[in-house]
Amino acid sequence: MIAGHWVTSCNNIGLLQQYMTIYITNYASFFVTGVGFLPRYRRLVQPILSDSFFLFGARGTGKTSFLKELFHELDADSLLRFDLLIANQENRLALNPGLLRSEVELKKPKWVVIDEIQKLPQLLNSVHDMIEDKNLNGVRFAMTGSSARKLKRAGVNLLAGRAFVNNMFPLTHIELGQDFDLDIALNWGTLPKIYSLDSNRQRAAFLRSYAATYLKEEIWAEHLIEKLEPFRRFLPIAAQMSGEAINHVSISRDVGVADKTVKNYYEILSDTLIGFYLEAFHASLRKRQRHAPKFFLFDSGVARALKGQLSTPMAAGTSDFGLAFEQWIICEFHRLSSYQEDEAKFSYIATDQAEVDLIIERPGHRTALIEIKSKSVATHADGRHLRSFLADFPKADAYVISQDPIARIEDGVTYCHWREAFNRLGFDGKPVLEQN
Repeated sequence: MIAGHWVTSCNNIGLLQQYMTIYITNYASFFVTGVGFLPRYRRLVQPILSDSFFLFGARGTGKTSFLKELFHELDADSLLRFDLLIANQENRLALNPGLLRSEVELKKPKWVVIDEIQKLPQLLNSVHDMIEDKNLNGVRFAMTGSSARKLKRAGVNLLAGRAFVNNMFPLTHIELGQDFDLDIALNWGTLPKIYSLDSNRQRAAFLRSYAATYLKEEIWAEHLIEKLEPFRRFLPIAAQMSGEAINHVSISRDVGVADKTVKNYYEILSDTLIGFYLEAFHASLRKRQRHAPKFFLFDSGVARALKGQLSTPMAAGTSDFGLAFEQWIICEFHRLSSYQEDEAKFSYIATDQAEVDLIIERPGHRTALIEIKSKSVATHADGRHLRSFLADFPKADAYVISQDPIARIEDGVTYCHWREAFNRLGFDGKPVLEQN
């Protein structure tokens, strides 16, 4: 089918061969829209299909496209789909939630897909009952969501284990394959839509629209806040502070709200999957050790849109580029750990004299202490903070991760390129336990 689209849509044989080469190289498929070819990358998330499941992720991470690809071989009688972003579908089920069960009972499909389940959390009561109903021939549900906050507020318990939970993130360097470009990742992020756009002007327009849509549809339309303006002031500050220890009191002064309101704002960012916390290391090793968590926005392009910095792309060697590189590396570890279900714990440690950017603790693995540098040539001095902490972590390995292609060990610290670091540490995105 796809090859047929190519043949009928491409009169230029050279162009056709170019797209075929990209397809073979990147394990991607392509579909045709009004604006041309869009890449569809093979995603790392692997839901267990013996049971119903949730697929959570921020808007635009590719959840709907992934499920369409996952179930593309099912015929019309085996799949029933509800998209709650479509107003008439949401309104119909909001007025009469019982219609969900009625349609499932009539069709008796193998799978039911419900997109953006958080818009009508009351539907989960029917889902729960249908999963337990033996007369429905073991129907299973695949439910996407871009916010866990509304489900929490509704008192929903995510079906008490009757549906497994999966998460989807912006594209990783592994998923992008040879299409991965570090400058694009740091300046424009890795939301799938970015890789269908031809120019930086298009990418900037998309990211500005994304930021506005998040504020309008995820926050205001879902009634997650009482007043819009303070939250509007908070977002660029949160983006500017991404990757830094949170100071609720200082931010509250800048925003003009109480510090408990700032805490609530950060919880909203976390619950709507726009960011995540990096806690301070759990054990107190030294005096004057900092204990405030850091917060990381989930995508560097979205962060730059919220900061209003899209018109000035970052250049390698600048401090902004270095900070973006550090944040991208930490986000990438966070994403890959989720996909491979390895139960990793991430933290950082800092004192007045030294800081370790990332600490990774995993069952069956040695603790990893990581310093992140964007430079192309890492020096012995780049490992000084790690060496100062090695005595406190006698069973840990220390790494300086950079763009330096020459791997080496100096005074107990391993220096290596970021790609090699992910490989050495076993972050390939594959589940650590095989599916039966």
